[in-house]
Amino acid sequence: MILRLISILSVITLFVATSTLAQKYPTPESYLCYQSTTPIKIDGVLDEEDWANAEWTQDFVDIEGDKQPNPPFQTRLKMLWDKDYLYIAAELEEPHLWSTITERDAVIYFDNDFEVFLNPVPTSSQYYEFEMNLLNTVWDLMMTKPYRDGGKFMNSWQIEGLKSAVKMYGTLNDPSDKDEKWTLEIAFPWNVIAQEHPLAIFPKEDTRWRINFSRVNWDLEAKEGEYTKKINPDTGRPYPEHNWVWSPQGEIAMHMPEQWGYLHFTESKVGEKVSKEIKETEGERLHRHLYDIYYKQKKYFITNRVYAKTYEELGGVDKMYFDGEEVTPKMELTLTGFQLVLEVPQEKKIYVIREDSSTDIIEMN
Repeated sequence: MILRLISILSVITLFVATSTLAQKYPTPESYLCYQSTTPIKIDGVLDEEDWANAEWTQDFVDIEGDKQPNPPFQTRLKMLWDKDYLYIAAELEEPHLWSTITERDAVIYFDNDFEVFLNPVPTSSQYYEFEMNLLNTVWDLMMTKPYRDGGKFMNSWQIEGLKSAVKMYGTLNDPSDKDEKWTLEIAFPWNVIAQEHPLAIFPKEDTRWRINFSRVNWDLEAKEGEYTKKINPDTGRPYPEHNWVWSPQGEIAMHMPEQWGYLHFTESKVGEKVSKEIKETEGERLHRHLYDIYYKQKKYFITNRVYAKTYEELGGVDKMYFDGEEVTPKMELTLTGFQLVLEVPQEKKIYVIREDSSTDIIEMN
């Protein structure tokens, strides 16, 4: 619960921040996901030729980005897909293989763990969270929307047909030696994570999702031949966990889907070389930039119990530009709150964000 409490407190802090989101928060990472040539055997061992041909992500960084030093242990991953599954493989350097939780849907991040945050429909406020530890104990849940907007997690939701496996290179729960790493594989079935919008998410050329990954790592020490969490003598409690991620959030808060990375699908087979731009577009950057106004509105509401009608009431907002040309969002009050509407004629798109983080991306005629 420590991470989630920190996340909620961080989001509250964001409400009272005044810096621009697009400037304050890192640009999300992007990954080009190829089709596998054959189904992947989920055994935790990354020995398939398809995995050898898939590209690694860059190494994980601290969740706050360059505000903190890089992690001492390497973490990286690969992704593939076929007609049945989204495949994920990860390699986590770890000199102390430790894990204790064996009950499904327990709070897995009380152990060292690996987490996936997945939003197949970027315009939806609903998303999925998955966690697993070294014992391959899993926790899968669905979020109705982010905690900051009153979202609830559905712990009873299950990923039927999920496949996951772990391979450990070392000895589990034995502090007498130094271990090397652990690797994992996950297969998410389309027919479960597609249940919200089945036709919308199945990969086609240039289908684009939002996704991020987190590694929780605790400081450990050996006592009486067993690992225990290292205690801070000033508090009498364990030191806070480390949070290392693929795409930095800029805050200790994973439940900010607008900061997740971009998962870009291609129908090309792994091993083929595809040359295309998959980084964040100007329109996607502006869409994230709208959250600066969103957070100012949330701050205003906390103080005044109503949303602001004008930008002047918010103390002004920074100007937005598309390739040097200014674009101005409209702010409209609604029966339930507010919505921000940004027309980007250069892309022939309209971006919308509402008070509950629900969004629309509308094609202009």
